[in-house]
Amino acid sequence: MSRRIALVPAAGHGSRFGTATPKQYQLLHGRPLLAHTLDTLCDCAAIARVLLVISPQDEWFDLYRWPQAKLDVLRIGGNSRAQSVANGLAALQADDDDWVLVHDAARCCLSADALQRLIDTVADDAVGGLLAQPVADTVKQGSAAGRVSATVPRDGLWLAQTPQMFRAGLLAEALQDPAHPALTDEASAIERLGHAPRLVAGEAQNFKVTWPGDLALAAAILAARKDNA
Repeated sequence: MSRRIALVPAAGHGSRFGTATPKQYQLLHGRPLLAHTLDTLCDCAAIARVLLVISPQDEWFDLYRWPQAKLDVLRIGGNSRAQSVANGLAALQADDDDWVLVHDAARCCLSADALQRLIDTVADDAVGGLLAQPVADTVKQGSAAGRVSATVPRDGLWLAQTPQMFRAGLLAEALQDPAHPALTDEASAIERLGHAPRLVAGEAQNFKVTWPGDLALAAAILAARKDNA
């Protein structure tokens, strides 16, 4: 029987965040942002293991306590997300039929419902899939001068989220050239092999913390979720 394994690449520093401490270690409700991400994955009964890939030069991980159940930590992160995922897959030595759910460390507001919806929807899919949100706003293309150059039709456009869930063997094949500039996420790697990943409706709350102001929004979401539990 195939397993479901979560893989979290967390070797980046998050240069856009503009702080000396990587954003995955910024505190939310007294705990690192990354801890909230790992909680959701480790608490999911359908996931057998959670693999965290951090940089060999990581100075922060050992300063905190982390959920121990299911969690394995490897200091083999690469210079890019794709390289970190490829390194994690190689170390994982999973069966080709095992499912791997790659999730952004900075998407700390992933809900248990969205995670389970992805797992249930993709379980019998021949390719795999990802959480995503249909684009609701008008999309503008900008020029080098900082002006609108075109309005892009939003019909059929989706914003990719994570987790992105694919078979280990297929994903390893897709990431054989992790330095390829077109590999912005796992789905794009699968697409380069000629496959069409399935889109599974995600949630606006499952956003990626990118800017310092995003911390307040994430804190509010997590607090509201706790109050309603």
